[in-house]
Amino acid sequence: MSPDLVLRPGTTGDLAAVAEVHLRARRAAVPAMPPPVHDDDAVRAHLARTDLTARDLWLAETGDRLVGYALLTPTWLDDLYVDPAHQGQGVGSALLDLARAVRPDGFDLWVFASNAPARAFYRRHGLVEVGSTDGSGNEEQEPDVRLRWAGPPAVPGLSAPRGELG
Repeated sequence: MSPDLVLRPGTTGDLAAVAEVHLRARRAAVPAMPPPVHDDDAVRAHLARTDLTARDLWLAETGDRLVGYALLTPTWLDDLYVDPAHQGQGVGSALLDLARAVRPDGFDLWVFASNAPARAFYRRHGLVEVGSTDGSGNEEQEPDVRLRWAGPPAVPGLSAPRGELG
């Protein structure tokens, strides 16, 4: 990971730059991911409408350049995208670690079944596949897999304090 990587909360003023990272990453992921079904302007408009009172946006920056982002609801990791020029440098891992820190009770996410690199990434980071669909419920009509991070594992032998010993 780059020593100058900064993670910070995003604001509505960041959404245009988020859309550009999303578009670059999504295009670069084909054919592991199916081609986008919406044109660039529709994606930009959709992301510009993101309600940051209902979702948390976290950005990864190097210098003054946005290199990745994560978008979370209370129980879902909706998006985790890294600019293709910065993939394989720890940006995705840093964003996923941050997601786990801000959602200590866990979260779920969807990934296309065909996206073997993403599925391997999440497995390496302790997420487990908990279900799959035939894709009839997503816009791309492509099979997908539901993954879960259930929170940190329990530590055997530790229990909550019971109060003073008497």
